[in-house]
Amino acid sequence: MTHPLMAPATLDNGAVLVMRVMPMPADANANGDIFGGWIMAQVDLAGAVLPVRIAKGRIATVAVNEFIFKQPVSVGDLLSFYARVLRVGNTSVTVHVEVYAERNPANLQMVKVTEANLTYVAIDGEGQPRALPRD
Repeated sequence: MTHPLMAPATLDNGAVLVMRVMPMPADANANGDIFGGWIMAQVDLAGAVLPVRIAKGRIATVAVNEFIFKQPVSVGDLLSFYARVLRVGNTSVTVHVEVYAERNPANLQMVKVTEANLTYVAIDGEGQPRALPRD
């Protein structure tokens, strides 16, 4: 059961909560909106959570297949990152990440602010692609 003051642990599409973070003033531009590059870095971190478990070792981001900024993010928004696996290949894992902002604590709203598809590849100690474990 989800606590009424917390974001749900899963979404209806099966995506799981993998990370939460609140952007700070240092992450904002002169207009008070959070830099898109900061959001992209957080999505990359959140997107890696499931692939690193599947790979059981090192991974590297090889593609940002799609990245959509749906709404601006502001200082004080509490961001929840949800991920679900779209595809598992021989060496790579593609995930879909959705980002929701919790806004206006007095009248709480959850707004989807970003979504992206990223592909990660399993790598060995020399940084070369390796097969994903099959178990």
